Amino acid sequence: MIKLKTALTSLALAGSIAAISAPVMARDTINIVGSSTVYPFATVVAERFGANSDFPTPKLESTGSGGGLKIFCQGIGTSHPDVTNASRRIKPSELELCQNNGVDDIVEFAIGSDGLVIASSKDAPDLDLTMEQLFLAMGEKVPVDGEWVMNPNKKWSDIDSSLPDLEIRVMGPPPTSGTRDSFNELGLAAGCDQLPEAAELSEDQHGAICESVREDGAFIEAGENDNLIVQKLIGDSSMYGAFGYSFLEENSDRLKAVELEGVAPEPDLIAEGEYPMARTMFFYVKKAHIGVVPGIEEYAAEFVSPGAMGPNGYLKDVGLIVPTRDGLMALQKKLKEMPNLTASELN
Repeated sequence: MIKLKTALTSLALAGSIAAISAPVMARDTINIVGSSTVYPFATVVAERFGANSDFPTPKLESTGSGGGLKIFCQGIGTSHPDVTNASRRIKPSELELCQNNGVDDIVEFAIGSDGLVIASSKDAPDLDLTMEQLFLAMGEKVPVDGEWVMNPNKKWSDIDSSLPDLEIRVMGPPPTSGTRDSFNELGLAAGCDQLPEAAELSEDQHGAICESVREDGAFIEAGENDNLIVQKLIGDSSMYGAFGYSFLEENSDRLKAVELEGVAPEPDLIAEGEYPMARTMFFYVKKAHIGVVPGIEEYAAEFVSPGAMGPNGYLKDVGLIVPTRDGLMALQKKLKEMPNLTASELN
């Protein structure tokens, strides 16, 4: 009996060692992380791809652009994502992080335009802001008598008497979000640069002052779920919110946009760059995973196909401002060649 028990124990131990030593099986499902703004578009593509191909529907996680790129750049292998979405371009520091972790071969796809909008309930007071006024409302520090001080503006009317006599309350995304990066760069910094005092700032001071959101309660951080901001605005006519244009279009019966520099976020104006906070959206593919996780090239092909991103494509129907004909042809060419993104392209 003792010999039998010893044999069984040895067999169990050997099985455990074999299980630990056995290679982890490759995934058969594409793993995608990244932007909450791109997430709705990528979800539609993933569902179409899963329904109309022999591949499983990709798994998507909304982590924010910065959070997604950080996860994407951690390494190569099936424990890491294959694709990441971003509502702004990858930064040189993020590409360097990828390269330091062996993620050397990345392909960038620019998938169309989006406008970062500021919106409110239909019942809220109308708001038409200059970019300078937006900065004076949302910047952490503003100039007063030639000195940069913590923002003293509590109401919109404190900035200009023509604006509503209403407490400044804007709900927006967290720092991990590409939408937050866009808000800082396209919104705050653009407004800051209209102030004469900004010309005297050094490069480091400019980044620290002109791209810093106030933290005294006037700007309210939401999570990566832009639909949460939409729901909050619908229930509170004294609040404004910042998110991607597609969420405004989807809820146009209940929300309205703030005009910036007298320009409303209309698709044509966003596509032409006339709307002040227009931006390009992206997804990035890890080439080392192609052929390891099945369907990556085919998923990318579906995303940049005329059926998805053409002038009558299904992504236009869900709010994506699709590329021009030349832009779509460039994407088709990139899909065939799959060129690696280089640091020089980001400078």
